[in-house]
Amino acid sequence: MLPVTILPPANKFLKKIKDKQLKKKYKEAIREIRKDPDIGELKRGDLAGIYGYDIKHNGVNYELAYRVSVNEQGEVVVIIMAGTRENFYEALKKYIN
Repeated sequence: MLPVTILPPANKFLKKIKDKQLKKKYKEAIREIRKDPDIGELKRGDLAGIYGYDIKHNGVNYELAYRVSVNEQGEVVVIIMAGTRENFYEALKKYIN
């Protein structure tokens, strides 16, 4: 399993989650991504190199944006942003730029 780094926008959202089931789904998603980083959907265009992972909970679509980076120790999964699907990719583009 690859190590993981969680950037501030994702960390802020994950800390605010009060629904235990949703928090569990995010933890499971991160574990799955660490096992197989190619599990998410690779984005194109402005978001090239970033993966999106969908999480569905109580009829709401949530997203997890991440990329695989290489540092001195090797590959690491970087969780960039987490949140609801609404306006997610616009916020992600703003954060990246």
